[in-house]
Amino acid sequence: MDNKRFSYAAANRRPAYHLPDGARVAVWVVPNIEHFHLDKPSTSLTAFTTRFVPDVLNYSWRDYGARVGTFRLMDLMDRCGIKGTAALNSEACDHYPEIIQAGIELGWEWMGHGANNSTLLAGMDLQEEKAHIRGVLDRIERATGRRPTGWLSPALTETFDTPELLAQAGVQYLADWVNDDQPYAMNVGGGRELFSIPYSMELNDIPAFVEHHMTGEEFAQMIIDQFDVLYEEGAHTGKVMAIGLHTFLVGHPHRSKHLERALRHIRSRQDVWIATGSEIIGHHRAGLSAKVG
Repeated sequence: MDNKRFSYAAANRRPAYHLPDGARVAVWVVPNIEHFHLDKPSTSLTAFTTRFVPDVLNYSWRDYGARVGTFRLMDLMDRCGIKGTAALNSEACDHYPEIIQAGIELGWEWMGHGANNSTLLAGMDLQEEKAHIRGVLDRIERATGRRPTGWLSPALTETFDTPELLAQAGVQYLADWVNDDQPYAMNVGGGRELFSIPYSMELNDIPAFVEHHMTGEEFAQMIIDQFDVLYEEGAHTGKVMAIGLHTFLVGHPHRSKHLERALRHIRSRQDVWIATGSEIIGHHRAGLSAKVG
C-alpha cells in the first residue's frame, strides 16, 4: 500500500530552514531510560541464551544501564552542558525513582517510550493501544510533573493507528520516522498536529555496538563525522541531528570516555543549538505560524 502518512519533499527543493540565532545545526541527545521484563526477550548481547527463561545473561547486561550506566551518562552530559530528552519507559518511574529524580534535577525533558522495552506497539488493537499510550503519558506526568509532548515507540514499532492516537493524546512530536534532517508535518486528520522530528538508527548505539560491533572510539568518530557534515550544510539551510543512546551500552566506561570526546567536539563549535525535542518542535511550529501570518 502507498504511504500517505506524510508528503514527499525533496531536500534540494526546499526553502532555507532557519534555526534560532543563526545556528547551523540543532543537536538533541536522546538517552533511552528503559525497563525490561525478566521473562521476555529484548535487545541482547548474545543470542546463545535468548531461548532461556529467565535469560540472566542478557537481562543483567541490560540492567547495568539502570543501576550504573544512566548515572555515568548523566554526569558526562552535565559536564558537557547538555540536557537530555529522555525516551522514558513509564514502568521505569516505578522501578527507578532515583533516575527520575536525578533527571528532574538536571532539567531533562521526558518523552513517552511505551510502558517497557519488552512490549512493542506492533500487533496491538486500537483500544489496547489507545489505553497503552494514555497510560504511559499519565504515569510519566505523575512522576515528573510534566506531561510528555514527544514520543519514541519501543523499537520504533507502530500500528497504522499510532500517529493519530498520539495526536489525540496531545503528543506534538514523534521520533519513529528516521527519514529526514529536518522536522515535517505528519497527516493525522481531525485538525490536529503531529510533527516528525529527526531521529537516527544510524547514529544510534544499538546498531553501532550490537549489530556492527563498533568500538567506542569508532562510534565517537561517527558522531563527529555526522556533525561536521551537517555543520557545513547548515551554512545554507539548518539541520537537526539526533544522538540516540542506551545507558547499558554507552554507560560502560570504555565507551563513555569516547562519547564525551564527541560531545565536547560539538560543544566547541559556534552556531550550534543544543536543544530538547520540544524546543526544536516549538521553534518549528512558530516558524510555520509566522509564514501563515
